[in-house]
Amino acid sequence: MAIGDLKDVLHKIKVKLYPNYLPQAKGKYLARTDSESTLTVEEICTTLINRGGYVGKYSELLDTVKQFIDEVAYQLCDGYAVNMGYFSIHPNVGGTFNSERDMHDHKEHPITFRFRTLKRLRQVATSIVVEILGVADSPAYIDEFIDYEENSVNAGFVPGNHFALLGHMIRVAGDIRTCGVFLVPVDAPEDRVRIERIAENSASRVTGTLPGSTGHSVNRIEIITSFGGTGDRLLATPRVIVSPFTLEEL
Repeated sequence: MAIGDLKDVLHKIKVKLYPNYLPQAKGKYLARTDSESTLTVEEICTTLINRGGYVGKYSELLDTVKQFIDEVAYQLCDGYAVNMGYFSIHPNVGGTFNSERDMHDHKEHPITFRFRTLKRLRQVATSIVVEILGVADSPAYIDEFIDYEENSVNAGFVPGNHFALLGHMIRVAGDIRTCGVFLVPVDAPEDRVRIERIAENSASRVTGTLPGSTGHSVNRIEIITSFGGTGDRLLATPRVIVSPFTLEEL
């Protein structure tokens, strides 16, 4: 809402700046969101009541919202796209077929769900203020996590699936007793799980196969490495690189 030349600050996103190593891209730094946590349905329902937007009972609200989400998922699984007002969700079948006689295979033709932002959300985005927290402490960063079989980027993963990590200076090097790639539960970091099966291991890309379950729904990627950025030179103290996003175990 605007009054004269003033505009209400409705939302805020915090970011940190990382060196820009993209070829032919302008600007010295790239902004990456500094996500503190992923909100649950229970937490969203709580904030809805605390902000004064709902006057009913919490238990009734929570039950209704969960039933609604379950119904949305049911309709998506029947092939319907769902318009949520701010965004829409669309079922998608990946892979390719050679003829109409081909049978569907979940490995060759994974079923995924794609989100599209709608005009209402794009308009709300204009009221977001971006707070720059400064340049990140480390020039190394994780930019993307891709679960190939889920066709998921920075969102979720399935244990045992093939994955890729994209970033800068993320090559794993150093003492194998401490260095490596880990899935770290947000609420129980002591239950971290090492990713043992690494295929490609370079400064900008690490690929491999995910391990078994961490036993927790929300996790981060953590890389511990002594890679110094040039040749085989190792850092005296290993660097810890943590993903700015969280991943849901599916």
